[in-house]
Amino acid sequence: MKNNDMVCVILAAGHACQLSKDIEEDTSGKYEHLRGVPKALLPGPGGKKILDYWWDAIKMRQLFKTVYLVTNADKYKHFERWATASDFPVENIINDGSTVPQNALGSVADLELALRTKKLLGNNVLVIAGDMMFQDHKFNMVQVVEYFNGKADGDLAIYYEMHEQESTSTRGIVEVCPQSHRILRFLEKPSANETSSRNASVVFNLFRSSTISLVPQYLGKHTLLGQRNFGHFMKWLIGEKKVTIYGMKLPTGFQMIGQVGVSDYESWLTYFTNQAAQECSHQPIRMRAYARVGLMGNPSDGFFGKTISLSIANFWAQATIAESDSLRLIPHPLNDPTEFGSLADLYGISSREGYLGGLRLLQAVCKKFYHYCSQKGIALAKRNFTLSYDTNIPRQVGLAGSSAIVTAALRCLMAFFNLTDHDIPKNIQPQFILDVEKEELKINAGLQDRVVQIYEGLVYMDFSRELMESQGHGNYSHLVALNLPPLYLAYLADPSDSGAIHSDVSTRWKQGESEVQEGMRKFAELTDEAAVAIQANDWQKLADLMNDNFNLRRSLYGDAALGNDNLRMINIGRNAGAAVKFPGSGGAVLGLLTDPSKMAELRELYQAKGCVVVEIIPKFPDLV
Repeated sequence: MKNNDMVCVILAAGHACQLSKDIEEDTSGKYEHLRGVPKALLPGPGGKKILDYWWDAIKMRQLFKTVYLVTNADKYKHFERWATASDFPVENIINDGSTVPQNALGSVADLELALRTKKLLGNNVLVIAGDMMFQDHKFNMVQVVEYFNGKADGDLAIYYEMHEQESTSTRGIVEVCPQSHRILRFLEKPSANETSSRNASVVFNLFRSSTISLVPQYLGKHTLLGQRNFGHFMKWLIGEKKVTIYGMKLPTGFQMIGQVGVSDYESWLTYFTNQAAQECSHQPIRMRAYARVGLMGNPSDGFFGKTISLSIANFWAQATIAESDSLRLIPHPLNDPTEFGSLADLYGISSREGYLGGLRLLQAVCKKFYHYCSQKGIALAKRNFTLSYDTNIPRQVGLAGSSAIVTAALRCLMAFFNLTDHDIPKNIQPQFILDVEKEELKINAGLQDRVVQIYEGLVYMDFSRELMESQGHGNYSHLVALNLPPLYLAYLADPSDSGAIHSDVSTRWKQGESEVQEGMRKFAELTDEAAVAIQANDWQKLADLMNDNFNLRRSLYGDAALGNDNLRMINIGRNAGAAVKFPGSGGAVLGLLTDPSKMAELRELYQAKGCVVVEIIPKFPDLV
C-alpha cells in the first residue's frame, strides 16, 4: 500500500429536521433517550452509534494522515463528548457555526471550511457523510483506498445498488461504464424514466488534490444553499468540468440520507440488523455445478466454432461456504489426501490419481475472485470464511470435473459476498472460470464446459471470432428439447489421463493449415444442423450428425491421438446401433439410442469390456 498524503473529512453538520421533529413530537416515551441526539450518533445495527462504524473503518494510520469531523454549533457538544470517549482528537472537530437549517453552510461549504482552516488544499481527501447508516463490517476501507491509488488519472465515487423499495428520485444516480468503470453521467434525484440505472451515489468520495482545488471555484459560482450539496457538486465536476471520476460499488446499502423521519430510521435499523443477524448465524451456503456432455461441435469451442452441450444431473460438484474467524480452505478427504496408510499407499494413489486435487482449484478461484472484484471496482465485505468442496464426477473422463468445482465455488463466493449477475455478468462468468484454470493453474481448456455449467440445460453456443472479439464472449441460448432420446455415457473403470488427446491440432489451426481450418468450419455447420434437428425432435438426424461429428474429429486428430481405449468404446456402441462420439476431451464416450429397447444389450457389451455405463439424466435450469 502506498504511503500517501490522504486525509479524511467526516461531514456531520446536517440538522435532520424531520427526524428531530418526529422524536420531539412523540408522546409514547419510546424515543425519549434520543431527544437532541445528532443523527450520526443514533444507535446503528448492533447498538453501536452510526458514527462508530465509520470511525472503526477509517481509524487506520496507514491509510490516512489525519481525520477531521465537521459539525454544527447546535450539536457540537455531543460530538465533543463522543470524541473524548472514542479516542478521536477533539481538536480535529470543526464547528461550522450553524444552529438552524436556515444558516447552514451546505455540505460542500463544510468541506471547504475544513480544507481552508486546516490547510488541506494540497492533499488527497476522503469525504464521507458520517450520518449514513450501513450494515456493520460490510466493506473493506483498505480495498477502497487501494482501488483509488490504482486509478491515478481520476477521483473515486462510491455507489451501491438501490434496494427495491427505494426511489431514484431520492438519490444521486450514476451511470457507470461497465468496461472502464468511469462515471459517464451523474443525475441528481432523477425520475424513473430519466435513467435505467439504480446505482445510487452517496457522500463517500476520494478526491485528488487537483479536484479539491476546484471547491472554492464551485462555491464562488453557486451561492444558493440548495446548490451547495454534493449531488450538485458531483454533477458539475462530471458534466461541466469533465473531471474523470471512477465508480466503485459497495455490497451494502446506505440509508438515513438527507431529511428522513423516525419511521425511516426504525425500518432501516430493523432491516440492517436482521441482515447482519442472518450473516452472523454461520449458516452454510451450498452451491452445485453439474457435469456436462458435449452433444455436438466439440472440440471446436477453442477455435471460434459452435457447440451444443447438455448439463447432466448424474454427476456434480458442490462447494460449501460459511463465515469463520479466519479464512480456511478445507482439503477433500479423498481428492486431496494428506494422510496415507503407508509409503506404498501414497505411491499407488499418486500414480493412479496424480497430484491434481480440488484444493488448488479453491485457492485459485478465491485469488481470482478478489483480483476481479478489485479490478472491476467492487469492494468486498470484510468477512472471513471456510470453503470446502465435494464431487462425484469421475476423474479423467472429460466431463468437466475441474470447472464444476470452480463454478460451484464461484457461486458460493458471490452469494457469500452478496454479489449478483449485475456484478459479474452471467455471460462473463464462463470466461472468469476459464481464466482461473488457464491463467492460475495452466489447465488447457475452452469455454464450452464453463458456459453450460453456468447456464445449465441444453445450450447452443456460438463462439464466432466476430462475436468473441467484439463483445468478449459468445452468444449463448437454450434449446427446447421435448422427450430427448436415451443418452448414455460409457467410460473405463480405471481411465488414463485425457489431457493429451488434443494432440497438435491447436498448433496446426493457429498456423492456418487449411484442413484444420475447414474442419472447424464443418464442426460449426454440424452444430447448426443439430440445433434444427433437436427443435424438430428428429432424433435419427441428430444421431447421424453425432456420428459425422466423431468421424470428422477422427480425421483431424488421427487414431494415435484418440487412443485405442476410446476407439474401442466408440466401436462397441456403433456395432450395437448407437450413435457415439466423445463428450469432451476423451476418456469417455457419449451415445444416443434411437431404439431404447437396445439399452440393456448395449450395457452388457460395455460391461463385458470393463466399462461403466451411465444412463444420462439431463439437468435443466431450475425455474424461478
